[in-house]
Amino acid sequence: MQSMLGALPFQNGVVTRMINAENPTGEKGGGAKEIPNPDDPNLPHSFAAKDLGKGWKVRPFIDLDTGETKTLAAIEGPGCINHFWITTSAKQWRTLVIRIYWDGEESPSVEAPLGDFFAMGFDSHPHTVNSMPVVVAPQKGCNSYWQMPFRKHARITLSNDGTEKVGIIAYKLLYKLHEVPADAAYFHAQWRRSLSTRDHPEHTILDGVKGGGAYVGTYLAWTAHSQGWWGEGEVKFFLDGDDEYPTICDNGTEDYFGGAWGFHKSEKEPFEQVFNTPFVGMPLAHTGGTDGPRYFGLYRWHVLDSIGFAENLKVTVQTLGWWPDRTYQPLTDDVASTAFWYQSEPHTPFPELPPLVERWQR
Repeated sequence: MQSMLGALPFQNGVVTRMINAENPTGEKGGGAKEIPNPDDPNLPHSFAAKDLGKGWKVRPFIDLDTGETKTLAAIEGPGCINHFWITTSAKQWRTLVIRIYWDGEESPSVEAPLGDFFAMGFDSHPHTVNSMPVVVAPQKGCNSYWQMPFRKHARITLSNDGTEKVGIIAYKLLYKLHEVPADAAYFHAQWRRSLSTRDHPEHTILDGVKGGGAYVGTYLAWTAHSQGWWGEGEVKFFLDGDDEYPTICDNGTEDYFGGAWGFHKSEKEPFEQVFNTPFVGMPLAHTGGTDGPRYFGLYRWHVLDSIGFAENLKVTVQTLGWWPDRTYQPLTDDVASTAFWYQSEPHTPFPELPPLVERWQR
């Protein structure tokens, strides 16, 4: 926090731009130029401005047809994206996929369902998130403050893999144009999902990363199918050639996400408690009792404690509970993860994003 506030006096005169539906290119003096015309398919929301005319709120949103991909931003560098805000009228956000490409690369450096990217992976249980790099304000107002530098070009797309047209997509990207230091790494995010088994009670959060970088965040959308406690498993970081055994092995799931004793408020209230802090939180704890299924959203941002790697990186989490005899119970839980990290380019292409039928909430 001190470094952020301390940097403010030194940003005098930095070129600042914002891309949104009102100024889709971010050009200087390029906002609010549309003339109200509800018959224009690009201006379906302009009726409200018909009596006010040009220069008012004529094109605040875009739409996205089924099967369509639209470029939200195409920015010539060098520079850095500082703030990304978005909301949509889509009922199922896992139908929408956000992708970000740096410097003309063919393979995206960011690829995730829209809600999961903003630590909100359960459409059936929308909630707020109050953290430092990610904020979800009431009614799905999604904010990302991850800093995203680029040298030549930045391209952000949104795809609709669903069967229904999305009538409202409101978004904005605020960025600054300036030189980027030679040692600055690129922002990455990747989504995965698996159903763990009793034979292999483990979910892979990230694998196949090669090169040097820093791991900076984990979001898990965890569906607990079994009765009782579900978060005894450890989060493990396999760094720079680690094979069977990791260099960093956390104590347990609730320990990694900053909690203790099962996230319970007390022995008299043995249910997981929602909490939000700048760096760790569980913004969703839909329990309804001790029986499954139950739904949990958890974030862990490594802002002040990033995990550096020089050659490669793999991250896993175990899915373990307890048997009545106090031995570990392997669980068959549904875990979807979004991993966040910085690294030098080029990056290893991501695994193919699962089709929509495998992204739906079970």
